[in-house]
Amino acid sequence: MFEPGHLHRKNMPGMPGVPEFSIDVNYEVRHDATEGTLMHFKVAGEIDGKAFVEEFDMHRDTAFNFASLIAKAVVKHGLPANASPIMRGHAEFDAMFDDIRNKLGAQPGESVNFDHLEKDGL
Repeated sequence: MFEPGHLHRKNMPGMPGVPEFSIDVNYEVRHDATEGTLMHFKVAGEIDGKAFVEEFDMHRDTAFNFASLIAKAVVKHGLPANASPIMRGHAEFDAMFDDIRNKLGAQPGESVNFDHLEKDGL
């Protein structure tokens, strides 16, 4: 379920090779005096009955790679890579992408600072 600033994903029990999970992704714009505009993400929930929380910031120009860092966070806590909570619902992914673009006031074709890719763990 998607709403601006929040994505909730929960799987159905009994999916072969995929543990039960319930994951919330919350995100908001933050301003840092040194780094500038950042998108802050908080990924929290349960995977196979174990609670977890991961938080990270992405620079304005790299925030559109959010699915990669969210996938890394949930894989680290036990979700198989092919069960990413983002790509399972492509319409929700598109809505989240558009919401992030709107929140950041970003336009297609804007340049990317390659130093930000490394800083953001991409």
